[in-house]
Amino acid sequence: MNQKIETLLSQMTLEEKVAQMLQLPYNAAMDFEEALDWARKGAGSFLNVIGEPAKRLQEAACNSRLGIPLVFGVDAVRGHSLNENATIFPTQLACACSWDKEIAREMGKVTAREVATDGLHWTFSPLLCLARDPRWGRVNETFGEDPYLVGELAAATIEGYQGEDLSDAESILACAKHYIAYGEATGARDAYDSEVTYRKVREVFLPPFQKAADAGCATMMTAYGSIDGTPVGIDEHIMKDILREELGFDGFTVTDWKNVTSLVTKQMIAADEEEAAILSAKGGNDMIMASPEFYEAAIHAVRSGKLEEAVIDNAVRHILTIKLRMGLFEHPAKEGKAGCIGCSEHQNAALNAARRSITLLKNNGVLPLSANQKIALIGKNADDIKAQYGDWTFFTHPTPKPDHIAPRPYTTLKEGMEMLSDQVTYTFGCGPLHSERDDLAAAVAAARKADVIVYAVGDEISQVGEKKDRADLALSGRQTELFRELRALGKPIVTVLIASKPLAIPEEAEGSDALIIAFNGGAHGGQAAAEVLFGKEEPTGRLPISFPYHSGQVPVYYNHYFGWHGKSAGGYCEGKYCDLPQDPLFTFGEGLGYTDFAYSNLTFDPATFTAQVTVTNTGKRKGTETAQVYFRDLVSSVLTPMKQLIAYKQITLAPGESQRVTFTLEKMDFSLVNRKEERVVEPGAFRLMVGHSSKDADLLSVDFTL
Repeated sequence: MNQKIETLLSQMTLEEKVAQMLQLPYNAAMDFEEALDWARKGAGSFLNVIGEPAKRLQEAACNSRLGIPLVFGVDAVRGHSLNENATIFPTQLACACSWDKEIAREMGKVTAREVATDGLHWTFSPLLCLARDPRWGRVNETFGEDPYLVGELAAATIEGYQGEDLSDAESILACAKHYIAYGEATGARDAYDSEVTYRKVREVFLPPFQKAADAGCATMMTAYGSIDGTPVGIDEHIMKDILREELGFDGFTVTDWKNVTSLVTKQMIAADEEEAAILSAKGGNDMIMASPEFYEAAIHAVRSGKLEEAVIDNAVRHILTIKLRMGLFEHPAKEGKAGCIGCSEHQNAALNAARRSITLLKNNGVLPLSANQKIALIGKNADDIKAQYGDWTFFTHPTPKPDHIAPRPYTTLKEGMEMLSDQVTYTFGCGPLHSERDDLAAAVAAARKADVIVYAVGDEISQVGEKKDRADLALSGRQTELFRELRALGKPIVTVLIASKPLAIPEEAEGSDALIIAFNGGAHGGQAAAEVLFGKEEPTGRLPISFPYHSGQVPVYYNHYFGWHGKSAGGYCEGKYCDLPQDPLFTFGEGLGYTDFAYSNLTFDPATFTAQVTVTNTGKRKGTETAQVYFRDLVSSVLTPMKQLIAYKQITLAPGESQRVTFTLEKMDFSLVNRKEERVVEPGAFRLMVGHSSKDADLLSVDFTL
């Protein structure tokens, strides 16, 4: 392979090499004839182009002077979701509620098969950013707030996309993004500066990317933003020393949309396009997305002696390596599986993922519902497939089409509940935005006639995604106003959150008799939520992210440091706001079922790093529990988290059944990143905690010394 790459490189002109570094947005910035011209000149990639145009562009590339095939990329981030006939899975955030690597792996596998069936090669997924500030517009795209869980689910997704062999007809390239600390932008301002140190990068944000590299992820996308004022894509330490030398990444990197152009137009780092091209190429970017001006600028920089051609060679070498691993020279188009797009097998996979995503956070006994109860179902989001889908489907990308009619199959919450009961009366009430359809009086009138109220609240697609960061996480529109009127009736009320992120809902949580989190459940999220409401499915979801009481309380992620000035509690100085609680409304790892579990007899052997705990189903139904393992370094040379997830297992138990659960850990699970940016295990005292969630009240603990 190396010899073939070197032979190709020796035959390529400078123009052909630089063209190979380009990824061009055919649908957004050029007509088809211009795209054909780029394909003939040796462009490396196009994005978001499918069907006959893709076939013709590939023909042009394969018939060019050297015949180097194109690689086609697509934003298939929750299924092949820009194709309206494809299977629409839950968002990554909803998927993460399952805490199930097999769910993530199957989502990746099904998505790869459908993308490949469209002849395409590459998805810009999974997203490995941490959602530590829920005001950020892209929280829905993440696997949540914790680096361990994010890394586990991301690695499984990558394995699903790429299979055992990149040349397989049903395998596609994964792309771990956005490298790095993109979601930590100051004030949750998308693509803004992340005010973090390299030590913090290594401690918190790098571990998921290490797992992605270990899983063989073929590509990685650089972040829009900057770290301490330096754009990530031009930081050679991050892009070369850490990514390639330390993580061992051997694929190719791709910039995000117009990252090179942004050095001139937004970040003001480069005076002109040529300087931006030089900085980007030297920084370690292999493929340049949506900045076609890079072509002339890079060529001129090499010819004027400002940029060594060897830098270009190295980038092209990385790209050609992956194209050869994919077998593109022999089979330029992926084949997939005829007839699989949106097939029943794939729809069942999406339904299963949605079922595992539903998370019950409160239940005073009102759930499960009975089919004999008169139920008032209220709220726009109960029957709005756009809100249920959320971002990154054909409704929003590549060109927004909010009024597009979604093809079947899909099931909204209304439809799912009507499948299980003929006693459901639906009223629009109101939604996340003020509308002419708002009719609170009609909703209250319907609720008066009911035995129980199911109220669907949340957000909608105009409030979600890039350039849609939120300052206020409270329910928008008249949703809280309607909740108060419904609550005043004295009827049992079940609130279902269909949203892209945690919203600040303390009043709704306190006033509801039950609370279900459905996030964006994809095509069958409504059916999944309805099945849980009626007890047809056991709620098994656990939160991958914490819920704040109020926007001003964030961040509220569970693995924060000690040291907040305040009262001493349990020997530790812990602070609080004078006007809000210290703890989040709901915290990482929380989730209820229709049965209960008890933990007992926790042991840990520091010689073998083996922990054991007994878990017992103390309820009356079969259920699945997620046993979670955390640790705390009790005295350390740098601040360390109050607790940090290092393992978990899911077990299914019958009523009254007990199981001795074993966790085999490693010494480095108890590591920290010191002031020299070294990951080490410092000798001293530690605490191991095992239990139902990250809440102290849910955890057994044992202290030990290393």
